[in-house]
Amino acid sequence: MWASSTANALKLSSSVSKSQLSPSFSISRCFSSVLEGLKYANSHEWVKHEGSVATIGITDHAQDHLGEVVFVELPEENGSVSKEKSFGAVESVKATSEILSPISGEVIEVNKKLTEAPGLINSSPYEDGWMIKVKPSNPSELESLMGSKEYTKFCEEEDAAH
Repeated sequence: MWASSTANALKLSSSVSKSQLSPSFSISRCFSSVLEGLKYANSHEWVKHEGSVATIGITDHAQDHLGEVVFVELPEENGSVSKEKSFGAVESVKATSEILSPISGEVIEVNKKLTEAPGLINSSPYEDGWMIKVKPSNPSELESLMGSKEYTKFCEEEDAAH
């Protein structure tokens, strides 16, 4: 049941090396990791903003509650995404969830590896399991997203309510 509500909350919004996403440290509670240096949406997507590119994926918390991811639907490159609007879907053994974009912009790259290996979202949600790279059209939208400590607290409160 909780997975279903997390799945319903997911409305998400592309190639980053492990060294680019390695944080100085991470916060880990209830077996989910929250990385420093990323921004988080209350719909459980993360954003790593570097220069003119923002990499987007779903959080460890989200993938943990969804279970084994078996299929991912992502947008086409050169398309656009809008903040808090669906840009794709994640299908797991438990549920199918829309992915919402945490920011608006032009999709400049899609993680094509997820077509053949959707389980990368489970095994490496912040590195190999990224979904899209976007050129933000309104970088100030990042300011409305949560930092790691705020997101950790948000997840704890959400879990306590279920």
